[in-house]
Amino acid sequence: MKNDAIWGLASLALGAMRRIPKAWRGALGGVVGALVHATARGERHRALANVARALPHLDLPARRALVRRCFRTLGELLGETVGVLGGSDPIELLPLASEASATLDRARGEGRGVVFASAHLGPWERVAASIAATGVPFTVLTRDSYDPRFSRTQNTMRRRARIKVIRRSSEGPVSATLGVLRALRRGDVVGIAMDLKTRVASCDVPFLGTPAPTALGPARIALRTGAPVVVGSAVPAAQSDGRAADEQLEVTATRIATHDLVDSPAGARELTMRINAELSRRILAMPHAWVWMHARWGIEGEL
Repeated sequence: MKNDAIWGLASLALGAMRRIPKAWRGALGGVVGALVHATARGERHRALANVARALPHLDLPARRALVRRCFRTLGELLGETVGVLGGSDPIELLPLASEASATLDRARGEGRGVVFASAHLGPWERVAASIAATGVPFTVLTRDSYDPRFSRTQNTMRRRARIKVIRRSSEGPVSATLGVLRALRRGDVVGIAMDLKTRVASCDVPFLGTPAPTALGPARIALRTGAPVVVGSAVPAAQSDGRAADEQLEVTATRIATHDLVDSPAGARELTMRINAELSRRILAMPHAWVWMHARWGIEGEL
């Protein structure tokens, strides 16, 4: 009954938001994010603790300002996504930096597919859609929601964007792994978000400066198959004078070195560490757009 009530409220909210002019949705989403920041005490405190852990040089007022901006930014992103979830709007694509296209082309040219590690950073759904729109075959490994109706809505949006989906929870870990292996054999780019804590085989390696449990599966698969590893996300686009513009985003991609690693527990751990280092660098370049309220380093109140 609780799940039905949540689904009903979410459906009503989505329906109401779709009636709002597209140009206003982001602003309204920002207002919703600010309200959540003001009322969700547990999430706000967890975000502050996580920021203090990862950015100890910030004083308390600066941490509070970053967390407040984070809630507003994620609300804005949700508002912009509403029309896409309902099928009324197409996904707005992000430009691919020239180096991202070249990196992916070179990696795919090796004929083993590509393991594409990413994060819940900024408009992360638009990253996969933007790559797929260039003709690159893209598959995402995703975890089912606690309510399959939410998963169906999200995966329908992805398939409209020509993104194939491997569902981890419903198909089980073995089936999901086989799905990833098949996608790599087809030459697909397989997108895997690696920045959140999950209930899969993990190891503690540095993330944003502090050891955090991180999934080992992507590194194991990459080393076992020889698939190249690329880390990519949306980042602020550089202006002609070299400065970054927060309002303008583009997709960039970085190849992670694997030539010196072997398929072993130590090799998988080292590769996971290298992936985390690049993800951390990207998050720190755009900290207001990451999910600081997630319990990334363990239980609430640990700090």
